[in-house]
This record gives sequence, C-alpha cells and structure tokens, in this order.
Amino acid sequence: MKAVSAHVYGGRIVLDEPVDLPEGTVVEVLLPDDVEHELTAQERAELEAEVEEGAAEFERGEFEDARAFALRLVARS
Repeated sequence: MKAVSAHVYGGRIVLDEPVDLPEGTVVEVLLPDDVEHELTAQERAELEAEVEEGAAEFERGEFEDARAFALRLVARS
C-alpha cells in the first residue's frame, strides 16, 4: 500500500501527485476522525518519513506474518 497526499477542493479530494492506476480503479480513502486537526509541516514530514521507512522495510522483507505473530502470542499465554 502506498500513501499519497491530497487536498480537498470544492468538496472533492484531489491528489497532489499523479498516480499510475488504470482508469476506473476503486480506491479507499480513510478520513481522519478529527478533521479539524491539521498536521504542521514538520508533523507531515515526520509522518511521511515513517510511512516511507515502513514501506522500505516491507520491500526488504523486514516484517513478520500476522498469523505467525498471533500464534506466538497465544503460545506465550
């Protein structure tokens, strides 16, 4: 999954950058619970850096299968 930046213009969500998706592709947009809270430029940069690092870790195979993780937790109890 890739996160992209967007802004709302005239009640529509407009991406800040082009995406390479086929025409008609359905995408899911997650809206924040508190739409009044705007990130500062520094907060946005930190968030984007964390998302990029997470994506890089995934690409390098640095993740654990969720089922294996859950089984390991259950085995401890």
